Amino acid sequence: MPRVKRSLTAKKKRRKIFKLAKGFFGARRRLLKTATMAVDRALKYAYRDRRVRKRAFRKLWIARINAAARMNEISYSRLIDGMKKSHVDLNRKVLADIAVSDPNGFKKIVTIVKGEASA
Repeated sequence: MPRVKRSLTAKKKRRKIFKLAKGFFGARRRLLKTATMAVDRALKYAYRDRRVRKRAFRKLWIARINAAARMNEISYSRLIDGMKKSHVDLNRKVLADIAVSDPNGFKKIVTIVKGEASA
């Protein structure tokens, strides 16, 4: 059985690791073993943080909506509950954007919700 020469595939494998390690500092960019560990760790964090980003943005939107709602004398939970009852279908991202960029529009949403709550 002939001996397998791996030079081409081994070089491709190393090149792939070093390409992913571009921008790393020192040995983490230059040495294969260190670069491999650094790249594996970076990919693991990237995978995890793609999910964490979604949580973080939702948290930010809720904080913005709550702040704007309290400026209009209503709590966040009552606002969201009132929106569901009055069939105002806006997600938190859009609602937070309205709260920041268009306070008068947000105030109109609050009046709709308060009108539904009192009825």
